[in-house]
Amino acid sequence: MLIVSLLIYSQSIVNKLRNDNKEIVQLYAEIIAATVKDESDANLSFVFDEIIKKVRFPLIYSDRNHQPIYSKNFPEDLNQNQLLQYQRTMAEQNSPIPLEYIDSKTNIHFNIGYLYFGDSILIKRLQWLPFLEIGAVAIFIILGFAGFTLIRNSEKRHIWVGMARETAHQLGTPVSALMGWIDIMKSNPEKIDDMLDEMSIDLKRLEQIVDRFSKMGSEAKMDSFDLSTVIEDVLVYLDRRLPSIGKNVQLNNNVEKSVSINGNKILVSWAIENIIKNAIDAIDSNQGKIEIESKRENKYVFISISDNGKGIPRKDWKNIFRPGFSSKAKGWGMGLSLVKRIIEEIHSGKIEVIDSAEGKGTSIQILLPL
Repeated sequence: MLIVSLLIYSQSIVNKLRNDNKEIVQLYAEIIAATVKDESDANLSFVFDEIIKKVRFPLIYSDRNHQPIYSKNFPEDLNQNQLLQYQRTMAEQNSPIPLEYIDSKTNIHFNIGYLYFGDSILIKRLQWLPFLEIGAVAIFIILGFAGFTLIRNSEKRHIWVGMARETAHQLGTPVSALMGWIDIMKSNPEKIDDMLDEMSIDLKRLEQIVDRFSKMGSEAKMDSFDLSTVIEDVLVYLDRRLPSIGKNVQLNNNVEKSVSINGNKILVSWAIENIIKNAIDAIDSNQGKIEIESKRENKYVFISISDNGKGIPRKDWKNIFRPGFSSKAKGWGMGLSLVKRIIEEIHSGKIEVIDSAEGKGTSIQILLPL
């Protein structure tokens, strides 16, 4: 549609310019015909030397037998045959204007020749302009597609590498814990019964991780569940891990009780856990604080997770959800991109940074349908 519209528009301009040229040539024909009636050749010479010489398009004046007599705006040193060839070409572009005058006494029409005219340089340039523009657009599209393909392939590499590292990271903690429990059991066989409960917790954690990744690769099953209970379970799990990672962080749960949503419990739990983990990593002070709040409005629930960490620069508020982007030196850039997929693509919600300042902390808001 763009190409056709461009061609039609440029052709309309070309036709208008041709009509303008035709009107000018028609006027010249009338002047020449009127001048021919004069007995003196001075006026005719004036017409050719002072008026027709100033035209900017090719012009040939021929006799009644179509033999060229005078030409303007052609290459120099053309012979008669070459002029005739140009004349035939111009006749295909524009119909020649006959030079006629009427004898006032006898009222007889006399044909004294023809004016042939061709397209000016401006018209020729206009005819080529759409093809130049189409070529420029084609180059732009090719470059854009190449750039997009490069970005997409790079993003795919980030996703594959990030997913592999994220899987290793997720499995690492419970596997290390199980290996530790086995070593303790070997050295303290009498405490096996006490350790079995802890090992069961880590095995359930492994089962949950496998379940999370399997649900990311298939259509997630949606059920109604209590969001406040899910958030409470996440906070209990993370609170138990805080001493092992050497963080002094206070987790404040101000989520409204009995908030039911329709979604996938496992994936929503994973998304909230990832955000809180990022908030914990962003805190480098001895008095860290993370606030989790919620409010219901119309048919949605808003979950706000705020920390007093190092904050995010304004230019990176959207970049943190891109695969492969990480503000951490050893980050893989997969955690928050997975969160965005879970919230927006799977649960038709929305996630965004609503406030952040360097050195003061960050607030991330999740919107989910009730």
